[in-house]
Amino acid sequence: MEDMDMKVHRWKTITALAVAVSLALTIGAAPSQAAPLGEGPNVSAGLSASDLSKLPLTDRHLTKREKVNLAVVLRAYHVAEGDVLDSQGFIDLFAKDGVLNGIGGVEGQTSLRDQQLGGLVVWMGTFLPDVHRQLKQITVRGDVVGIELSIQGTFLGPFDTPAGVIKPTGAKIDIPTADFWYLRNGKVEVFDCHIGFTTLYAQLGILPDYASAVAAAAPKR
Repeated sequence: MEDMDMKVHRWKTITALAVAVSLALTIGAAPSQAAPLGEGPNVSAGLSASDLSKLPLTDRHLTKREKVNLAVVLRAYHVAEGDVLDSQGFIDLFAKDGVLNGIGGVEGQTSLRDQQLGGLVVWMGTFLPDVHRQLKQITVRGDVVGIELSIQGTFLGPFDTPAGVIKPTGAKIDIPTADFWYLRNGKVEVFDCHIGFTTLYAQLGILPDYASAVAAAAPKR
């Protein structure tokens, strides 16, 4: 019985981890080639042909509006870079009713708004101080920007979960991710982030205990 209790507790710990990560890993940092695009105050003015040539775009023939939307998204990645962490700058890129949806954890979807967005940037900088996002493919279609990327960093900070604190191990994190940004009038209305949680768990050395989950759900006799 004691062994079963320990396994159930382990499963609860993993579940808590997934909830915390679904809130935290939706924000990362832009790749090095895109970072300079977010440094200037007039980033929303759009991107030049030279800027576009440095990005992994599926189509470089963008309209003026599409260039503005892409610039806003790149700015969002930049302000959440590990050595920047401008939480208010990230918040300011969202519309008043803008929302960030972390998709892929145990809960399925967790939504953040207003000041929660800024708190997320700070938390991420604590968990992965060198957090970085490697953009692999960018597709812009009107007011929608879709990006295939990897969230990268080193597990150097404490990872707070409802079940307790997981101490840093120095593990290298490299998680496959897909981001979808929906904008209007130069502001982010919805940001959906789909994260490869199974890969993350493996890199952290924590994999789901399916046997315990099945046992815990079994009807009592």
